[in-house]
Formats: sequence, structure tokens, C-alpha cells
Amino acid sequence: MTTVPHLGGRVPPMPERNPKALRAAIAEYAPGLLADFDRHWKRAIADTYDLAPVPAFMARWWTEFALARDPRLDRRVTALEARAAVADDNDHAMALLEEAAHLRREAGKAEPGR
Repeated sequence: MTTVPHLGGRVPPMPERNPKALRAAIAEYAPGLLADFDRHWKRAIADTYDLAPVPAFMARWWTEFALARDPRLDRRVTALEARAAVADDNDHAMALLEEAAHLRREAGKAEPGR
């Protein structure tokens, strides 16, 4: 995941909770995610004309942006997942992945403006 520090090292706020605002925030603060965001939107929503996947789409990308906007948190989650990938002990790998998943869930709870 590509992160771009902004606002003098401070974490940028979460946008309004809608696809247009989220896309604009990604474009401004985490442009490395934009191509994947747009491809996913096109494949899951635009090409199908089906709005049913929008809540799942928003949940995924809300969390991705919440991580990408905070380089320290993003590095921590990435490091936990990388350590789990090479862990020799399955229990240890699971514990690392559970910690990473917990951080992802917490990031996904970020409220607009915070």
C-alpha cells in the first residue's frame, strides 16, 4: 500500500462517508490506491449497474484509506502480516494475523472528519 504523508505529518481526516468523497480523499492523500479503487468500482458497480455491492465496497475502501492515511498504522499492519507470512509456528502466525485484523477493524471504524 502506498501512503503519502500530508498536513505537516498529521493524519488527514476521514472524508464524508460516500464514494465520491472517499475517492477524492484517496486521490489527494493516498494516490497509490486510486487505480485499484477505480478498477474495483468499475468492475463491481459501474459495469454492472448494481448498487447492492456499494456498502461492501465502501467498507473495504473506507478501511484501506483509513490505513493509508496513517503511515505508522499502515506500516504496523503491513509488518504484522509480513511476519505472519514467514512465521514457523502456526499459532504465532495466527496471533499476528489476529492483531493485524484487529487494527484493520479499528481503522474501519473511523468517523468522517476524524
